[in-house]
Amino acid sequence: MNPNSRNWRLVVASSLFLGSAIAFSEIFLGKAIDSFLPNAAIVNSFRRPGSITLLSTNQKIIQKLGPATREKVAQGMMPLIVKKAFVAAEDRRFYHHKGVDFWSISRALVTNFRKKKIIEGGSTITQQLARTVFLTQDRNLTRKLKEIALAYKLERQMSKNEILEQYLNNVYLGSGAYGIADAAWVYFTKTPKQLKLEEIALIAGLAPAPSFYSPLVNPDLAIERRKIVLKRMLKQGYIDKKEFTLAFKSALRLKPAKPKYFNSSAPFFTSWVNQQLPLLLTPDQLEVGGLKIRTSLNLNWQSKAQAIIQNQTPKKMQGAIVSIEPNSGLVRVMVGGKDFEANQFNRATQALRSPGSTFKIFPYVAAISEGIKPEDVFIDSPRCWNGYCPKNFGNKYKGKVSLSDAFKDSLNTIAVELLHKVGFEKVISTANQLGVGNIHPLGKYYSLAIGSYEQTVLDMTSAYAGLTNRGIYIKPTPFEEIRGPKNIVLWRYTSHHPKGIQAIKQNVADTMNWMLTEVVRSGTGNVAFLKNRPVAGKTGTSEGGRDLWFIGSIPQLSTGVWLGYDDNRETRSGSGEAAWIWKQFMLKIENSFEVLSFPNRS
Repeated sequence: MNPNSRNWRLVVASSLFLGSAIAFSEIFLGKAIDSFLPNAAIVNSFRRPGSITLLSTNQKIIQKLGPATREKVAQGMMPLIVKKAFVAAEDRRFYHHKGVDFWSISRALVTNFRKKKIIEGGSTITQQLARTVFLTQDRNLTRKLKEIALAYKLERQMSKNEILEQYLNNVYLGSGAYGIADAAWVYFTKTPKQLKLEEIALIAGLAPAPSFYSPLVNPDLAIERRKIVLKRMLKQGYIDKKEFTLAFKSALRLKPAKPKYFNSSAPFFTSWVNQQLPLLLTPDQLEVGGLKIRTSLNLNWQSKAQAIIQNQTPKKMQGAIVSIEPNSGLVRVMVGGKDFEANQFNRATQALRSPGSTFKIFPYVAAISEGIKPEDVFIDSPRCWNGYCPKNFGNKYKGKVSLSDAFKDSLNTIAVELLHKVGFEKVISTANQLGVGNIHPLGKYYSLAIGSYEQTVLDMTSAYAGLTNRGIYIKPTPFEEIRGPKNIVLWRYTSHHPKGIQAIKQNVADTMNWMLTEVVRSGTGNVAFLKNRPVAGKTGTSEGGRDLWFIGSIPQLSTGVWLGYDDNRETRSGSGEAAWIWKQFMLKIENSFEVLSFPNRS
């Protein structure tokens, strides 16, 4: 064999062996390194540390808190010109490198050295995405090496288009805008599809120093950056000369807006959610954030309730509405006032108001538990107990009256007599079992029977929900599920929320609910009567008409309404106003429920 031919074959064989060895080494090394790195799939579900997303029960966004991307462009829907602008501005060789561009790093070093300041960065779009999702913003060699390794892994596991779209949905662009959709809204009140070329170029120019180049802070610098981006787009062939000239000469036409979901669509409810979160999660979990919280709120019902309180509450009175699902304790509606922007005080959870006659359920439940029956006869007349002399409305007394009629007509004397018969301990214990008086204690005074001790709308409504649930009290909650980073379930209603307790016997609750339906059918709560379904409810008015209440239930929902003035002055009105508000709300949502009857009294 020819020696030259033998040598040539040896060279070819050696080259093939060496090439194969290098290829296998790269594969082996790549897999070995990959095993120590996070899964690239995390990018698709990334939520920033400290961010909290609050969702309604049907997954609609109520509010986004913290450094959150408030709106993202759906996969495959990112405008092409937006992609081109950011590639030209941030990583012109994006489609040619494999995650790290050493040519761009070298060029940036030379440029920065010549200008004696940082003009260009060497990080690719892939590196920036890796840093945003997996790393901190610390500047040190260890973080940079991790960033490079992660960038290579992203390029191996994701397409260029996937990487670019995820980057565009998460990059910080100043003024609370995370991602192109947020930025389009914050600076121009537009969607990405509606942006003009000059607007896209301006936003793309923000990425290196978003706070510094923000047009809301430094408009002149923002325009200079826009010019640079347009020149790069022209040079890359992404736009033609005519498009360039028109955009280059365009004036800066900003139309600023707050980020979407920055303001809550149910602010009184979400303020309560924020107060309840620390009771379920640790300080570390709250600090790390990345929380996705499915709340109990029915956003459609909430908007209807808010509109009714705003538009139909009499005069300058304030109002509150709370709706609770009796068999779960889930709070479906919470309105704490007319205007959250004007006054953040939550009258549903924070205001302590006298519940008036709505409190009478407790002495009545205690009495029925002791064997007193609805048909038992009492004497309604002016009387005193240890110097306390209650008066009926209008100073009217009925003489002989059944227990059910006394309740239906809300006679104060009979409520106090029941308290006297069964004792303070029994009535207070009954209220406590139904969630009332545990935080704000009840005193042993005869005026207790007719609601002299102030309570919240939330607590009183939850007590009525316990009655509706046939005596099983479930603590009210605004949470259905809480998920943390990596979509891990941190809390779930079905497994973590305290189970209900049989606060009162079922037959007692059934009897009480029957009496409550009589109140609405032909008693003081008649204003709340619904033609097509039974309603169990009770009115309440504090001394001087300072507080107007109605708490009413259908078998599937208990709703409490309170009206009054913040300064506690007299309303010069009656509880029928609250009952009317309750009815207006229920008429809006009653079609959501099957018509059911309350269980027959035992």
